[in-house]
Amino acid sequence: MKKLFLIFFCIPIVAFAQKTTILKGTVKNKEKQPIENVSVKFGNTGTTTDESGNYSIRIPLNEEITIIYRHVSYKPFTKKITAKSRNGIRFSPILSLKIEKLETIVVKDRKKEAQGIIKIDANKAKNIVGPNAGVENVLMTLPGVNNNNELSTQYNVRGGNFDENLVYVNGIEVYRPFLIRSGQQEGLSFINSNMVQNINFSAGGFQAKYGDKLSSVLDITYRKPREKATTVEASSLGGSATFEGNFLNNKLNVLTGVRYRDNSLFVNSKQIETNFRPRFTDLQSYISYDFSENFTLSYLSNFSMNNYNYQPISRRTRFGTVADPLELIVFYQGKEENNYLTLFNALSAKFEANENLSFTTTVSSYNTQEEEYYDILASYNLGEVDANIGSEDFGEVDFAQGIGSQLNHARNDLDALINNIQIRGSYKKNRQQLDFGVKYQNEDIRERIREWEVIDSLGFSVRPPNSSGNNQPYEPFEGPIIPFQNIREDNNVQIHRISGFVQFNERLFWNDNEVWYNIGVRAQNWTVSANGRNSKNQTIISPRAQFAIKPSWKTDMLFRFSGGWYSQPPSYRELKDFYGKINENVKAQKSIHFVAGMDYSFDMWERPFKLTTELYYKDLSNVNAYSVDNVRIRYRADNVTTAFAHGLDVRLNGEFVPGSESWVSLGYLKTEENIDNRGNISRPSDQRLKFGILFQDYVPNLPNLKAYLNLVYNTGVPGGAPAYADVYQFQERLRDYKRADLGVSYIFVDANKRYQKGFLSNFKELTAGLELFNMFDIQNAITNTWVRDVYSKTQFGIPNFMTGRVLNFKLAMKF
Repeated sequence: MKKLFLIFFCIPIVAFAQKTTILKGTVKNKEKQPIENVSVKFGNTGTTTDESGNYSIRIPLNEEITIIYRHVSYKPFTKKITAKSRNGIRFSPILSLKIEKLETIVVKDRKKEAQGIIKIDANKAKNIVGPNAGVENVLMTLPGVNNNNELSTQYNVRGGNFDENLVYVNGIEVYRPFLIRSGQQEGLSFINSNMVQNINFSAGGFQAKYGDKLSSVLDITYRKPREKATTVEASSLGGSATFEGNFLNNKLNVLTGVRYRDNSLFVNSKQIETNFRPRFTDLQSYISYDFSENFTLSYLSNFSMNNYNYQPISRRTRFGTVADPLELIVFYQGKEENNYLTLFNALSAKFEANENLSFTTTVSSYNTQEEEYYDILASYNLGEVDANIGSEDFGEVDFAQGIGSQLNHARNDLDALINNIQIRGSYKKNRQQLDFGVKYQNEDIRERIREWEVIDSLGFSVRPPNSSGNNQPYEPFEGPIIPFQNIREDNNVQIHRISGFVQFNERLFWNDNEVWYNIGVRAQNWTVSANGRNSKNQTIISPRAQFAIKPSWKTDMLFRFSGGWYSQPPSYRELKDFYGKINENVKAQKSIHFVAGMDYSFDMWERPFKLTTELYYKDLSNVNAYSVDNVRIRYRADNVTTAFAHGLDVRLNGEFVPGSESWVSLGYLKTEENIDNRGNISRPSDQRLKFGILFQDYVPNLPNLKAYLNLVYNTGVPGGAPAYADVYQFQERLRDYKRADLGVSYIFVDANKRYQKGFLSNFKELTAGLELFNMFDIQNAITNTWVRDVYSKTQFGIPNFMTGRVLNFKLAMKF
């Protein structure tokens, strides 16, 4: 290891000894917007700008050269440069648009589309209204992405669950706490939308450079500051402050954000009366230092603290049908206190050997310390409601169908430490690119589980399933009174992983048709040590490929195909079964994935639009079946299940209103599983139909007054099952999920509207607005509470409703 770091830090010394230096900069247009794919060339040496307009090219010392900047939409720009020092030169030209109009030729960069990646505007992630405003809020309007819980930032993609999604920030994989079982406990997403520059999302068929998961990739890039500024946001739900700036001759770049959130406004709109104030805080920093033109060191850190204190008082829920209405009344005693403390640190070093070859080394550490403590006694009365309109007791409970109580206890502690080191490289030459990397990761998880539940119905203690029979009153019962469920485990798990990848992509022309392809393979080897038992050494290999073609037609269309053999080695949660026991020999879940897509770009109402369509199919084996309760996933910790998922995603986006991008999404999904050869049943994520609208508008005579509409309709998913019940007997679905959020904002100050004097001259940006969540006050259910009745041997599923209508005021300023 010492030799490795010695070689790594000595490479820049060798580079400096060469008789060349680095010319770098950012190419922009007159609106100060970066321009991608600008050709930067002198002689036979050249490069192109990236999606942020940045370029870097090595030039000779003490020699006059002529640099030419070319782009199909802009006038060429020429600059003569003589480098006098090895310290490097920075030059950022401004290009002017061509005046001539091209009638029949449309040239666009389609790299992201060819890769099956959706690129999302970072400003949209900050502005779109939603209970959890941010990147995930925008994702949930896309086809194939589903979530029935507005208090959660987790999402399902094309039939997968929350644990099957990869999330990267600046190329570093990020994690979330382990013990969270309810969306209202989650708090803040790791991603701070005020720090984001680029958002790329793939719903399947992604490249080998991304990790070993089955469903999706969210690839986030934090920005490097270009000015000193402070942004402050405040609302009824909390606030945030973000500071950014450049120091030490623009070599040191600092971006720091602090956020605070209080979900009391949402929780108080629910049917359960509580003393409840969930508070969440995090501090995040991204710092980079340019030691030279070809060596940069960056540091990413996150500190997050979630305090969840919950003291329920009472609940009243009416359900059933008009002809047979029922009412559940619950009175609570006790409270719940949960704490989640997470720490994340990552150090990255990027070295550019030349304009073609670069390396990045990253060392990261993630630690989560979690406590889940509660003692809650619930006494309930399940009654039949008088539905006779002519009755004096109409609407009142006239018969108690079930009376009982339930005591839940937990003292759960978890401490997880995940450390890894990875080295990635990239070699580019002309239109070819080779990417490769290797990663070592160690996971140390220690958990203490003390969790039990006692149920009483009509004075009888309900025994757990599969327990010995009870023939009272005909025979006296002499067995002990035992909890309905009781989990007592101490787990100490160590996981060692070595993974790597290599992939090659090329852009070329076949006759007059533009073609792009990518082929690659991933591999991972891992071992598990659980409570003194060691697993077998396991290895998976995951080949993947992508192909896209843009025909030379007058109609602007692009066709793409992707797929491969995807594998997901088990995480700690997947090793743990319903009873908290660890099965260290759980195998990787596998999926053969096929995706066929088409992009059709066209003009309508003299404005640009794009229709995107994708068909997909997943054939899954070695599946580790699971159940979902709110956002808590519990696995069977075996591989006796097979499954499949197929569907269609359609998205139309464009300027429905001039100058503002909006979109309409439609998704169809069917996913089923076969557990231990018992036949196909719907998976917990089988959400057949999804319809979403993300719409932006403004007042024509008052363009600074803007409106945002976020509308989602999802058909219901299977409602889950009572604890330890047979899922084959519980396949009823929850009601459809329908939600509309509306936001109105007014821009007082921005880049196009500045003041030279007066109070408003103190701001670079100033915006105020109102947000109306769940504007139609629709009762959406996330799960069922199961009430057991000993007398009738019946279990009733009472829907747990989500948040009602909530009004929020929001203020944002930058200075």
